[in-house]
Amino acid sequence: MASVPKPERSCDDPNCPFHGSLKIRGRILEGTVVSDKMEKTVIVRRDFLRYIPKYKRYERRHSHIPAHNPPCIDAHENDRVKIAECRPLSKTVSFVVIQKVEAK
Repeated sequence: MASVPKPERSCDDPNCPFHGSLKIRGRILEGTVVSDKMEKTVIVRRDFLRYIPKYKRYERRHSHIPAHNPPCIDAHENDRVKIAECRPLSKTVSFVVIQKVEAK
């Protein structure tokens, strides 16, 4: 996480990787926030290509990943964000937002 800058705002969230005790491990992904309607959680859409050997072409696919949204980052809909894998925070949430790449 050395390449990710620390946010300007601070927070008192225990599940914040910068101001709390949450450890980051595993994959770091990039995507677009599709929904921010939940409390402290956002849905991130990740677009990727999958190769089809039979047709020798690629197809576009996407996945929706729920991620914890710390108050110091506060990502909203249509923001481009970086998310990092962490321990499971709930039944569905195992990622946390670590940076806003592009705010809209």
